[in-house]
Amino acid sequence: MADTLNGRRIAILAANGVEQVELVKPREALLEEGADIDLVSLESGKIQAMNGDIEPADQFAVDRVVSEVGAGDYDALVVPGGTVNPDNLRQDENAVGFVRDFVDSGKPVAAICHGPWILVEADVVRGRRVTSYPSLRTDIRNAGGTTVEEEVVTDQGITTSRNPNDLPAFCERIVREFAAK
Repeated sequence: MADTLNGRRIAILAANGVEQVELVKPREALLEEGADIDLVSLESGKIQAMNGDIEPADQFAVDRVVSEVGAGDYDALVVPGGTVNPDNLRQDENAVGFVRDFVDSGKPVAAICHGPWILVEADVVRGRRVTSYPSLRTDIRNAGGTTVEEEVVTDQGITTSRNPNDLPAFCERIVREFAAK
């Protein structure tokens, strides 16, 4: 284990329907660099991860409930995708506020695949370059963001990627971005 992120507290915000690989791979990369990670969700207990949005995968224990934490408790935030996960998150005012507070505080935020949906809901993509799963691009443009077709993009503290194929580049970038803050 390296210590690039030693002492850094990172929240992974996820709900039922999270794409398993988009939760697991970033968490592994961050843990390998010494980060302390909490899985933050809408309710206590466990969340159900999915493979490809349709096949149930593993369940993951929730460490903290989003209504009981704030951006001040963490140094950085990761929002994995899966279609259902960010759709659930963006309907919860505490989750939306949590994301907005991270961005407003200047702390790094990362979202992959459908994860940027909550960035749209939090109204934090305006004036930023963002990449995502193709079906979100109209929403991003309508929210004032500029969509780009790139593997990983970082603009004004927000890092985004398109899909699970981008995970190696996404994980490398978030480690670097989170270490810089």
